[in-house]
Amino acid sequence: MTKSRAKNLDDGVIGLIVSVLDGWSGKLTWDLLAEAIERRTQLRYTRQALDKHARIKMAFQVTKERLSGVPRTVRKHKLSEAETEALLQRYERLLAENERLERENNRLLEQFQTWLYNAHLKGLTKDYLDSPLPRVDREQTKLSSTPAKSGARRC
Repeated sequence: MTKSRAKNLDDGVIGLIVSVLDGWSGKLTWDLLAEAIERRTQLRYTRQALDKHARIKMAFQVTKERLSGVPRTVRKHKLSEAETEALLQRYERLLAENERLERENNRLLEQFQTWLYNAHLKGLTKDYLDSPLPRVDREQTKLSSTPAKSGARRC
């Protein structure tokens, strides 16, 4: 009997995978990640399917970088009260920053959905929207001979 194909990755599953990566410790490979996802969702995704999604790919790379910078030995001595307090303050600050960034990210995702809908209404294609920005000319700007009016607003 052959295994059935896993359902397509939607925002919910992608969010779950990213959160798994956020809390990951130890060796990280695509196969180990696929196994961890399968244990949580009972769905098996291939490395290619996971790597195809930008959020998962970026979270995987960030986690690999984070893990490569972590010393392999654990501190053997107890922390002082001052060190513990400093760590708790940092932890609280990081929790607050994380909450703020999640809200900003959600707001930007909502804005992106609005733009996507409006672009669709105007008949804009993905290729057109993904086209690169024009190259910036960094040469010296020629000043105009007329001075700017006082009180005029500059952008």
